Amino acid sequence: MKKKSNKKLEKKDTGGAFNNDPLNWKGPFYFNKKDSRVLLPKPNKSFGWTLNFANPYTYLLLVLSVIVVAALQIVFNLVYAKSVL
Repeated sequence: MKKKSNKKLEKKDTGGAFNNDPLNWKGPFYFNKKDSRVLLPKPNKSFGWTLNFANPYTYLLLVLSVIVVAALQIVFNLVYAKSVL
């Protein structure tokens, strides 16, 4: 019996090969231009997730995160300052 292959699944699984290649890791940072993912699991899954610093969208995500945190801090300070007076 011939086994059917799922091309989409096979294409997704190739990311694991990128993760495990030590040449793609610069210390604790993952850097691979061939990998299009922004967020990916670390080789040891119990250590969580990391960012692909070769992807330009990673830097956009970081800047947007800082802007959101700063905006929340400003709003919190404005609301809290009014309630204290």
